[in-house]
Amino acid sequence: MTASTDLDALTDFFDRYGAALTTGDVPAIAGCYALPGLVVADTYSFCFTSPAAVALSFVGAAPDYRERALVAAHAQIEDVRQVSALLTDVAVRWEFLDSQGRAVSGERYRYLLRATDAGPTICTVIRTA
Repeated sequence: MTASTDLDALTDFFDRYGAALTTGDVPAIAGCYALPGLVVADTYSFCFTSPAAVALSFVGAAPDYRERALVAAHAQIEDVRQVSALLTDVAVRWEFLDSQGRAVSGERYRYLLRATDAGPTICTVIRTA
């Protein structure tokens, strides 16, 4: 097992993650995270220590997506760097599709992914400018 830098594999992972986010599939979102996991932004940081903690952190995301009429999320992978034998750093710009079929720009994030037998998992998320 090694860290994946394969764009097809990473795209598949982020497609599943984006689908889980926009449909509110909290168990699938939680399944995308390694534990413990870390989220870092300019004004806050928090750590996930259990699947339940991941779920609680994302339980409000689906209503927000519905309120904004966002029906799909697409991760545009901007950069991929292998950090170690099992870690990959991936820069992503999210683009959303609204219910009218219009593209809606989202935020940029860096994801530190760990290779596992089941595929990549998110160790750390950093919200970037």
